[in-house]
Amino acid sequence: MGVKDKQNYQSTIYACFIGYIVQAIVNNFVPLLFLTFQDVYGIPLSKITMLVTINFGLQLLVDLASVGFVDKIGYRVSMMAAHVFVVAGLVTLAVLPQALADPFVGLLIAVVLYAVGGGLLEVLVSPVVEACPTNNKERAMSLLHSFYCWGHVGVVLVSTVFFKVFGIGSWRVLACIWALVPLWNAFLFARVPMVSLIEEGEKGMTIKELAGQKIFWVFLLMMMCAGASEQSVSQWASVFAEKGLGVSKTVGDLAGPMVFAILMGSARAFYGKNGEKINLEKFMAGSSILCVASYLCISLVPSPIFGLIGCGVCGLSVGIMWPGTFSKAAAAIPRGGTALFALMALAGDMGCSGGPTVVGVVSACLGEDIRKGILAGALFPVLLLTGLWLARGTNGNYVGG
Repeated sequence: MGVKDKQNYQSTIYACFIGYIVQAIVNNFVPLLFLTFQDVYGIPLSKITMLVTINFGLQLLVDLASVGFVDKIGYRVSMMAAHVFVVAGLVTLAVLPQALADPFVGLLIAVVLYAVGGGLLEVLVSPVVEACPTNNKERAMSLLHSFYCWGHVGVVLVSTVFFKVFGIGSWRVLACIWALVPLWNAFLFARVPMVSLIEEGEKGMTIKELAGQKIFWVFLLMMMCAGASEQSVSQWASVFAEKGLGVSKTVGDLAGPMVFAILMGSARAFYGKNGEKINLEKFMAGSSILCVASYLCISLVPSPIFGLIGCGVCGLSVGIMWPGTFSKAAAAIPRGGTALFALMALAGDMGCSGGPTVVGVVSACLGEDIRKGILAGALFPVLLLTGLWLARGTNGNYVGG
């Protein structure tokens, strides 16, 4: 494929970058409004937190269900549908709660709509980039995933400034403004060139075929550990920021997660720019060791400020884990197709929910000591490092059974 053709696919990659910004909107905008929903609609926090569970739970189901229909209807139609679902969810969020007798039902419908879109995006965006003819797919994948981090930071910053200027009562307007991003990207995906992940004449592997590949289970474990390593600390970043900096809870909620996201995005962008000079396996191994060190710093050093520094280092260390595992799995199992990416996304999401759960359970069993819970969470980067050792040398030349 010529240079000109490769340049044409830059528009596809840029649209995928925006796709991950859309994913960041899906996951990070509504949580900023939880207290507003409680005050305006009188919905108890116990019901409001259900929205998070439903959002991520439905995304997990979509991850799994997508194996059965994405290849049949095609990536372009699926990608456009994902964005339309997100648009519908955000617009519905602005309209339905005050239009229905029970505002919570309106919120629930909105969450269901954009969760379907978010789940589809998680399955679709990475394989679309993987299929594009680029010289270094690992670099492209790492840079792609950095845009989720920049999207996260952007959503929090822009929303905070908007509420400061126009008041929190204008949140419905902002929801509609955010809806313009997926609307625009849906039109982009209607036009950009796209290629199939599987070579013409070939067929992607089924779940049963993938399950018969020993290396597949190694990558599945690595993906779960990548998600768990990230979220086990990310969830507590605001607490460490609040205690370490001696700031209010509001400032802590902004500072902690944003520092984590900025450093995680920086690690991904760094590899995205310099990946051709860096061995991916060594970079992931070094990051895993650094991640273990950050967990030990958070859990064993009593100083709150060191806890906050540990959170930042953790963000830096986990940056390559998710996109790097995606890249290694795609190279090692080239016929994996949609099923591979869907199941990898499912495993990553299970890690994202399971990691914080393990930390919380261990903390509760040991006298509500969050540091001991995070010490137990150090197991996840250790397991990922073990997975890397088991998967060494599998870039594109695995033929196992």
